[in-house]
Amino acid sequence: MTALFGYQTALLLRSQRWLPPVLLYGIFLVVGVQSGQPVLDSFGYAAGALLPVTAWLVRVCATQEPPAARSIAAAATSPPRVHLASLLAAVACAGALGAVGTTVIALISKATSADNRVAIPLLPATAAGLLAVAVCVLTGAAVGALCTRPLLHARGWSLTATALVALLALVTSGSPAKYALTGLVTGSRTGTVQLSVLPLISALLVAVVAGALACALSSLRGADGES
Repeated sequence: MTALFGYQTALLLRSQRWLPPVLLYGIFLVVGVQSGQPVLDSFGYAAGALLPVTAWLVRVCATQEPPAARSIAAAATSPPRVHLASLLAAVACAGALGAVGTTVIALISKATSADNRVAIPLLPATAAGLLAVAVCVLTGAAVGALCTRPLLHARGWSLTATALVALLALVTSGSPAKYALTGLVTGSRTGTVQLSVLPLISALLVAVVAGALACALSSLRGADGES
């Protein structure tokens, strides 16, 4: 599995198809995060922006191999293992982005509440930001896994579904990502740090189920969607 993960990661880096989603995340941060802003608000913005970016990266990794290359890799191991490696490569890339973004925000943001009246301890706030990043990465990975191969192969439908479901995951009640982001925003207003432990567990379960479904179907459907 380690070799497959390295193979998929190397494919992603060499293809440069990671550039658009990474640039999009950078634009989100440049536009929405400024020096001296309340730290929890900035963490929430950055984590929320990472959800659609993760879904995009999953789609990139799931479709980056030519059908012939994927067939060879699947024959050498198995289709579920190859597909799982592609999902893990996307999650690793998104997680690295989130860690970098969180670090930058911790360095430039103001560790106070939204009204600047209550001091917020930076280390617990950073931990809360990292947990929110993890929640959004896992939720985005689930969205991406369900909206691309092997469930959806038509590019138009896949892109539309990815954008729509990612948006719903950010705003729909019951979504782990929304709970995590709401916790950061509420904490910024009240001057308290809320760790998103339960949303993280929920997001992990959702991601595992979505990933398992996608990997299972990869054995039943070919690279072009044929049985």
